[in-house]
Amino acid sequence: MNLLKALATVSSMTLLSRILGFVRDAVIARAFGAGLFTDAFFVAFRLPNLLRRLFAEGAFSQAFVPILGEYRNNRTQEETRALVDHVATLLALALVVVSVLGVLAAPWIIYVTAPGFTASPDKFQVTVELLRITFPYILFISLTSLAGGILNTWSRFSVPAFTPTLLNVAFIVFALWLAPYFDPPVKALAWAVFAGGALQLAFQLPFLARIGMLPRFRLELRDPGVWRVLKLMGPAVFGVSIGQISLLINTIFASFLVTGSVSWLYYADRLMEFPAGVLGAALGTILLPSLSKHHASGSPAEYSRLLDWGLRVTLLLALPAAAALAVLALPLIATLFHYGRFSDTDAWMTRDALVAYSLGLVGLILVKILAPGFYARQNVATPVKIGLITLLATQAMNFAFIGPLKHAGLALAIGLGACLNAWLLYRFLRKQDIYAPQPGWLAFALKVAGSVLVMAAALWFAMGPQAQWLQAGWQWKAGMLAGLVALGGAVYGACLLVLGFRLRDFAMRGAA
Repeated sequence: MNLLKALATVSSMTLLSRILGFVRDAVIARAFGAGLFTDAFFVAFRLPNLLRRLFAEGAFSQAFVPILGEYRNNRTQEETRALVDHVATLLALALVVVSVLGVLAAPWIIYVTAPGFTASPDKFQVTVELLRITFPYILFISLTSLAGGILNTWSRFSVPAFTPTLLNVAFIVFALWLAPYFDPPVKALAWAVFAGGALQLAFQLPFLARIGMLPRFRLELRDPGVWRVLKLMGPAVFGVSIGQISLLINTIFASFLVTGSVSWLYYADRLMEFPAGVLGAALGTILLPSLSKHHASGSPAEYSRLLDWGLRVTLLLALPAAAALAVLALPLIATLFHYGRFSDTDAWMTRDALVAYSLGLVGLILVKILAPGFYARQNVATPVKIGLITLLATQAMNFAFIGPLKHAGLALAIGLGACLNAWLLYRFLRKQDIYAPQPGWLAFALKVAGSVLVMAAALWFAMGPQAQWLQAGWQWKAGMLAGLVALGGAVYGACLLVLGFRLRDFAMRGAA
């Protein structure tokens, strides 16, 4: 398997999903702006979204995929099929219970996650109602993640990568055409979450059937493989989801700031998640199965070499993305969101948060590459210890930054915390002799950094005065932004070519 080709496939599918995500957010911003109802929805959606990343994309995937890969390599087809059946059955039953409890406990959940909303009874009540509609999303999306983990282990990367587009389609349809039928209209967004989750799960089932891994209902609590997954999953909930826990705590802080703060952070987070998803999630997705197979087959040199490839590709792609995000913050926000009820103030406030987030983008993506280096070896203890340190440091920075920088300080704390997390993961990989850098890193890093500086300078001078982006029509903004993106890519690519970089230098074969 050509990992560079697999990365291109997964990234292109993720790119499609992210583009639709921006269309979705532009539609939401135009229809609802940034105020009471959007704050309520984003808080209500953040908790099931957090649980998705904790259990589905985070802990569950990191615990399940390595063991599934081991079974596929070293066990029979029937033993592998039994593991899938038993894990799927137990997961589904647990998720039904969690969903019911979440719906019943919605008022208490909002008390904890957004205590500032209690000062406004209307905002609090709407948020509770929205949470009750969105909470079952965790059931659908966790089972979708189970299906995706199986498909990724069988190297069917494109199907799980395409699946998130269905949620964005549901958002767009409900916001554009169904919102008038709800009271208040923002409830349409909550029902879009519910419908999108069901669509995502249904879409993957036929593909599981094609590889003979469609789960059957078989409850077997004595299966040792199930208990190994659970044993890894418990600590991994914390270890791989520090950023999301920090985002939840940030929501608590932001609920005490001026109205709109939650929404400004949300829109900035959406823009920051674009490169984080296209690059970080895609790289993590294709690396974990191959790392797991190298570990199962006892190939530490190949394991280290694969991690090195992931880190180089990350630096090559994430550093220019972070620089472009910071330089083009206002043009991006003005082009995508500055319409209808989304005011000039909303644009500037979101811009402040996005610039702060961009400082930690490389760290956020590196965590997605470095953490699988531990989880593929079924080592959960080390990331958990690092995660605890990171969480404490992030909250200390929240207290330090929220006074002078308001909502932007919360975004800055998230970014710097991610950088700390990545650095500690890297140091422990080196200390435990899991990873040894390949030769040529210093020259590689200097060439990439120099190319990024040239690109950033070109973008800064080409974009012109920032204020004009808030006054121009959407046609001008869209055309200019497209031109700037093309300019940045061309300048960066030309610099890399002049410095000797070639695409073939980054070819890498995954484990069979």
